Amino acid sequence: MPSSSHPAAILSHMIAVNNVPPPQLRSLPRLKMSKYIDYGQLNALCHIRGLQSRSSCSVFSAHTMFIKQYPKIFLQKKHRLPKLFKLEGKRKSIEDTVEYEPPKRDDSHNIAIHVKIAHGGLTLYEPKKFEEEFVEFLDILKKLPIYRTLREHKTVWKMLKTIPDLTCQLPEEHLKILSKSVTSETWVKGSTVVGNDGFYIILKGSARPQTKIHSNLIEKNESTASFIPQRFQGFVNEDFKNFMLAEMHPPSCDATLRQWSTFGTLEVEAQTESQTKEYSVITEEDCEILKISAKNYARFKSEKIKLENKEKVKLIRKCPYYEEWPTLSIRELVALIKWKKFPPGHVIVESGKIISFVAYINSGYCDIYRNIVGLMKLQPKRVKKIQKLVCMGRLKEKESFGEISVLLQVPFTCTVVTGKEVEMAIIEDKDLFELDPVTKQLMLYTAKPTFGHLTDEDVKTEYLQREQKQEWKNFKV
Repeated sequence: MPSSSHPAAILSHMIAVNNVPPPQLRSLPRLKMSKYIDYGQLNALCHIRGLQSRSSCSVFSAHTMFIKQYPKIFLQKKHRLPKLFKLEGKRKSIEDTVEYEPPKRDDSHNIAIHVKIAHGGLTLYEPKKFEEEFVEFLDILKKLPIYRTLREHKTVWKMLKTIPDLTCQLPEEHLKILSKSVTSETWVKGSTVVGNDGFYIILKGSARPQTKIHSNLIEKNESTASFIPQRFQGFVNEDFKNFMLAEMHPPSCDATLRQWSTFGTLEVEAQTESQTKEYSVITEEDCEILKISAKNYARFKSEKIKLENKEKVKLIRKCPYYEEWPTLSIRELVALIKWKKFPPGHVIVESGKIISFVAYINSGYCDIYRNIVGLMKLQPKRVKKIQKLVCMGRLKEKESFGEISVLLQVPFTCTVVTGKEVEMAIIEDKDLFELDPVTKQLMLYTAKPTFGHLTDEDVKTEYLQREQKQEWKNFKV
């Protein structure tokens, strides 16, 4: 039987395929290593034990470790710092270097310098002494106050602060205001200077009083005119002290007024001829005299009083009990008000006592306390009664208290203690009793007892709540 041709064809094809040589091997492209991956950490991460375990506990711990270690395979980018310059070599010590001295000006041919030195003056390179400051002070006073600069006003104020007759009787605030309006007057020998319209200070020359040496600035008490200042302000140097001591003379029997002596008054009132002579002096040589006008001082005081009264009216008007009061009645209270400050923790009035004034709080606050009898544990089954203060409220700014206690002479039912520094406008009880009956009745009608609505039950409830809160805090700790 003849064989089929198909198997022979398949066989010959297989032989031909086997004889074909294999294709040439091609090289694979090399992988680039990433700059931002730490392959050592990546290898360690891939070989963490427990990732392929069947136990759920080991897989969970391995997974937790894997998550923690995973961020470490990424390299952090390094920040390049700015390049530092090379440090210089060691500097030479001060001892090795020669100190540079600026060349001094040659004044050997300057006749002005020689004349100044011969008269005891200064050279160009020395600081000013008091003589020069005093000359500058006189030049400033010759100007009208409106033409003086801010620096010149400051200079006048500093000089006035060195005069004890001013500083001991006028507050610094008043002296600063008056320094902006002082003037200087020139009087020739033999002139009569009447000092009833201001306060005068002799800057140059001397004078002789007619009757009295000088009166107090505000009160009419006698005082000596010539003096040696015992204390000086900080801006004055030793030269000023020496100059003052050299120029001033002790009071003699003829009571001559010399440099820095004072006379006159700041009280503005109608005076008789005899009273005018009390403040008058006769110049014994040409004089420069500083004048503080009594009218300027009176106007300053009047403006200050008006401003203070406005503040007092505003304060009273904002207090709850006085919102509906007529302005005329409020002004009667303003005339009796005095300002007073109390430090923190000051007891204004104790429970069971009558307060001595009515108070209007301008700033700060006061805490209100009530007494209560409490029990304190000593030993098991033993207690002791003690009195405690319970804070029941607070009096804030623009609130008043004490009206009922003063007018009806009723003791306070609570204790008032300042929480911090408190400024109050107060009216003393003796002044309050002098008010007209209508104003008193109006005050009694509108005012109420300070925290008078509190009952003993309210105080006990507040005390128990505070004690429970404190016990709970101690228990939590």
